[in-house]
Amino acid sequence: MNKTIKIIIAIIAILLIGAVVVLVLPTKNEENLPDSNSAQVLQASSADDLVAMVDKIYEGMQGQLPSLATDIIEVSDADMVNSFTGLENGEELEYLVVSQPLMSSQAYTLVLAKVKTGVDANSVAKKMCEQVNTRRWICVEAEKVNATNAGDILCMIMTNTDTADKVYSNFKKLAGQIGEEYTRQAEEIELPEEMLAPTEVQ
Repeated sequence: MNKTIKIIIAIIAILLIGAVVVLVLPTKNEENLPDSNSAQVLQASSADDLVAMVDKIYEGMQGQLPSLATDIIEVSDADMVNSFTGLENGEELEYLVVSQPLMSSQAYTLVLAKVKTGVDANSVAKKMCEQVNTRRWICVEAEKVNATNAGDILCMIMTNTDTADKVYSNFKKLAGQIGEEYTRQAEEIELPEEMLAPTEVQ
């Protein structure tokens, strides 16, 4: 009888150990999986992927933005690259897309780009923020520029301060993890005194 009891206890112990192993192993495997609550690393294998990112950034912003069109810009076109990004050329870029208003008199530009392998995306984002022409529309000017990178993906938005911050915030939510953040406020134009002072009537 004692021997039978010992066998039963041994079987129960083996079953308990097996149950513990089954419960513990999935937990260890899950530690190697990405957190489902964290945003995925942004990836783009084509310019079309960047266009799709633009659409995701704009989700929930209906009615807050002007009528926009997203265009794929050839990185070999140095003039176009410079106009939209402030970079001298597109030698460091693999893909480039630009979202801009259908009405050219509105100060708004969203740029998404992918840098080439080995290029420091953070430094390119910094150059874009510092060098882009906030008066590229001539008759109007963007109030604020925000720029950063998420891995090899660059984001730069320039428009009025409120909209620039909202669009930029949406990109950061989509990206999850970003690099250094760069911001530039448009410089106020100093008018000559004769344009500021009222003219006295003789």
